[in-house]
Amino acid sequence: MNTQALLILILSVITFDFILEQILDFLNLKHQKKELPAALKGIYDEKKYQQSLAYQKDNTKLSFITSTFSFLLAFALLITGGFGYIDTLLRAEIAQTDLLPLVYFAVLFLGSDLLNTPFQWYRTFVIEEKYGFNKTTPRIFITDKLKGYLITFIIGGLLLWVLIVLIDQLGEAFWLYFLAITAAFMLFMNMFYTTLILPLFNKLKPLEEGELKQAINNYSTKINFPIHNIFVIDGSRRSNKANAFFSGLGKKKKIVLYDTLIQNHSTEELVAVLAHEVGHYKKKHIVSGIFLSIVQVTIMLFILSKMIFNEHLSLALGAGQWGIHLNLMAFAILYSPISRLTGLLMNIFSRKNEFEADAFATNTYSGEALKVALKKLSVDNLSNLLPHSLYVFFHYSHPPLLQRLKAIELKQKQLS
Repeated sequence: MNTQALLILILSVITFDFILEQILDFLNLKHQKKELPAALKGIYDEKKYQQSLAYQKDNTKLSFITSTFSFLLAFALLITGGFGYIDTLLRAEIAQTDLLPLVYFAVLFLGSDLLNTPFQWYRTFVIEEKYGFNKTTPRIFITDKLKGYLITFIIGGLLLWVLIVLIDQLGEAFWLYFLAITAAFMLFMNMFYTTLILPLFNKLKPLEEGELKQAINNYSTKINFPIHNIFVIDGSRRSNKANAFFSGLGKKKKIVLYDTLIQNHSTEELVAVLAHEVGHYKKKHIVSGIFLSIVQVTIMLFILSKMIFNEHLSLALGAGQWGIHLNLMAFAILYSPISRLTGLLMNIFSRKNEFEADAFATNTYSGEALKVALKKLSVDNLSNLLPHSLYVFFHYSHPPLLQRLKAIELKQKQLS
């Protein structure tokens, strides 16, 4: 495929992706019901339901503005050869071939993030503030940004540098070696994320002795699943929204509960939520998720190995010569349809896992407590409980609440 054809293909890919996202957002917004649907009575009251509609509408509007801005900027840079022009400017200042890609991506990353910062600020300090979620201060917002930059430059820069060196030294065979490094990195981060990265942003402390910890210990004894590493995270430092998650493997496994979750739920509801998280571990969802992620990376790196030395990719971005960084960028765009497909499959897999974890919690603890907890979480977060089915298919890693409640009730009937 020649340079002009590749440019047309790249432009077509980003245009299709943009249009698809706008269609999905439009369908999801139009799927809202102004009157409180019968299915949601007993979950939402009228006032809270109207708030959720307004919240979804405000977020969709901002998403449209943000994505339109990003699309138009990317389209303009592609059609004018802007990415190649940036490469030309940097080549005049940087002689080292292994340093050029690092600087190039650093410039694009910083430029993109700074341009998007006003939108992020608006979401945090206008929309989230308007609906009573925001607890982030301007100082926290800025320090989070700086910490994020530091982590990105250290970890992302190191991985990118390794990739560049392997491509330069090994040619097309680079992908096998980088796959091994990536797989090891993914396992390492899964095991040590809550120890090394999370504390840079939040405080984690062991769950204190008391009624909740005793109830958790009783449950863990019942199912013969020792739970020692239970931590509380200060999520309320940034938002009133609540969550819980499981991370790590083996002795490094940890369950993390948001302090907002503990504040808003009864002990029985909290144990039900924890039982759901234990279900993910017992059903080996974490291990299978890591395995599937590695499969995704394998496919991506193999295809990259067949395209990385194609000079036409760099020329399509407006460059005067081949560059690893330019080809990586062109590849990222062209690979996005495959990435979306694998993402869809991962979402299907994830939704199945959520049903299984709910069933595990219902079977080993209490379906009623889990249903109450899920309802509270949805209402407290102003969740859209009636999303369009196509939007769910493309974007939801968790099934909508009504589907989860129906599945839990079916499991309860089977157990009774």
